[in-house]
Amino acid sequence: MLLFIEQALNGIQFGLLLFLLAAGLTLVFGIMDLVNLAHGSLYMIGAYFAATFAALTGSFLFAIVLALIATLIVGMAVEVIAMRRLYGRDHLDHVLGTFGLILFFNEMVRLIWGPAGLSLPLPAWLNTSFQIFPGVYYPTYRLSMIFVALAVALMLYLIVMRTRVGMLIRAGASNREMIGALGINIKLLYTFVFGIGAALAGLAGMMQAPILTVQIGMGENILILAFVVIIIGGIGSIRGAFIASILVGLIDTVGRAFLPDILSLFLSQTAASSAGPALSSMLIYLVMAVILVLRPEGLFPAASK
Repeated sequence: MLLFIEQALNGIQFGLLLFLLAAGLTLVFGIMDLVNLAHGSLYMIGAYFAATFAALTGSFLFAIVLALIATLIVGMAVEVIAMRRLYGRDHLDHVLGTFGLILFFNEMVRLIWGPAGLSLPLPAWLNTSFQIFPGVYYPTYRLSMIFVALAVALMLYLIVMRTRVGMLIRAGASNREMIGALGINIKLLYTFVFGIGAALAGLAGMMQAPILTVQIGMGENILILAFVVIIIGGIGSIRGAFIASILVGLIDTVGRAFLPDILSLFLSQTAASSAGPALSSMLIYLVMAVILVLRPEGLFPAASK
């Protein structure tokens, strides 16, 4: 039972990390109708910035704040220099253009930071365990990731659904020309939205950096799961992205933890250890396929928000 609680918390933590990545992708893909394959590169850039600023300042929190600002600026610069030229074109152009950006960012990182990976050490006050139930201890850093992601999810929902800026973003997604005719600088608004999406992707990379090695191409594999999340949740839906992220995180983590033991009842230990993680990954895509058959627009399509 204790192992199940621990793995369920790991699943929720991984799901919320996916939400940070998917939320930025939802803003850019669902609201601005821009397919951005380079979103994973911004996740990587955020992690590199955090590791670099931590080494320069010696402060973990200061490094995160500086890295967030730097990723926001990089995202806004990318929108002005490259993305702005893709609006109004078909999705194939988006795919080709942003795939080129992936190659650019990977080579830029190799040129600036070198081919070797970086590490982001945790401060002592985060490198501890917290007792969440009697006899159940959970790493403080992973618990802090859950709280930070929940706070970001709440803040993002309130901004998009309850503020004038959110209203303009949603209106701009429906009719860009009308918003422009009302005197709103739609170009500046889209630059701001893309920057926020980049900062969210960068935050996800920064939070994952102390757990994994910061390395070139680290955002490309997790980007596939982020696309699965927004397809399951409904394109353009923040609420859908949140629910789908938790679902995918739990399936992936709990499946990897328990499927090998279940399969070992029927297979050899070696075969069960190999098949368990593979089946866990397949379950995610199976769930996506079932949901697409039953609800082609996802669990919470944007129109029903």
